Amino acid sequence: MPDEDVVVPKVGIRDVARAAGVSVTTVSHVLNETPHTRTSEATRDRVRSIARDLGYTPNRLARGLRTRTSDMIGLLTEEIATTPHAGRIILGAQEEASRHNLTLAIINSHLDAGADARRADARALIERQVDGIIYATVFHHEVSVPRELRAVPAVLIGALDRQGVVPAVLPDEASGAADLVALLVDAGHRRIAFANSSIEVPATQGRLVGYLRGLEEAGIPRDDRLIASGVSEAAGGYEASLELLDREDRPTAIFCYNDRMAMGAYRAAQELGLRIPDGISIVGFDDQAPIAASVYPALTTVALPHYEMGAWAVATLTRLVQSSSTSWYRSTHPTWLPCPVVLRESVAQINR
Repeated sequence: MPDEDVVVPKVGIRDVARAAGVSVTTVSHVLNETPHTRTSEATRDRVRSIARDLGYTPNRLARGLRTRTSDMIGLLTEEIATTPHAGRIILGAQEEASRHNLTLAIINSHLDAGADARRADARALIERQVDGIIYATVFHHEVSVPRELRAVPAVLIGALDRQGVVPAVLPDEASGAADLVALLVDAGHRRIAFANSSIEVPATQGRLVGYLRGLEEAGIPRDDRLIASGVSEAAGGYEASLELLDREDRPTAIFCYNDRMAMGAYRAAQELGLRIPDGISIVGFDDQAPIAASVYPALTTVALPHYEMGAWAVATLTRLVQSSSTSWYRSTHPTWLPCPVVLRESVAQINR
């Protein structure tokens, strides 16, 4: 029987140097990608190949002592880890972290947790020697950044720093909404209604602004009779859509605040005997899985750039960590990422 207590020795940098026939210093320069060395590209390729074949893994602790970095970044979230439509934030952050050979440590906080809990979570990450912290919120709003985050570089996802100094990335919901209206206009629609959320969050205002901008750009006057609101769930979409559709001069299209409200709009149209999209075109926002692609007909909507925001945050944080400056915070404008239209089957072409 094989000896179960056999210990396979760990491959070290000296083993790689011996196998490659070069010095330990050369191996260190190659594997750490030290700039301005005279090592030929052929030697670099040979060292990398041998290190990979031997199964060499760097001693991150030793490297961290030299560079005073841990190659670990923290992701502090407000329940996004448990929301189905925002999981791609984590995926984008993880894949970008892998590209930079970084480890991502995640703490998922409850949405109703107080400031003390958020500060404790930030301290927990800092105590683990993270090089920087990403603070992600479940929906777009202004936040007071915990003062503990001032100890390390930090960036925000989906939130604005009230002091306006911490870098932030957000979805450009106004432009996404305007693009969706433009799509409806191109399909021949002029009476375009908006079923907005009754909850006062920045997205409510941003999507309304985009809707009105889209109308203005198409030369369509604002008509407040074509704007209704309800809770941002299917029930709210149902009630708002009934209000908009139960009239003689009904709209030919309804733009819903989100995909959940669009589900309610589908129900309202069905009850009124209106076939989608021939009798009424309906569009949503968020591209929320599995709603948008699963309803019949499949819902035309706007996608939020969750993956891209996660990747942007890691890339930006990496640049801050690598910066020689000790001043990470300065007056800054947020970065707004585009929200692309996802064209499916819920919009009909009509005669002008």
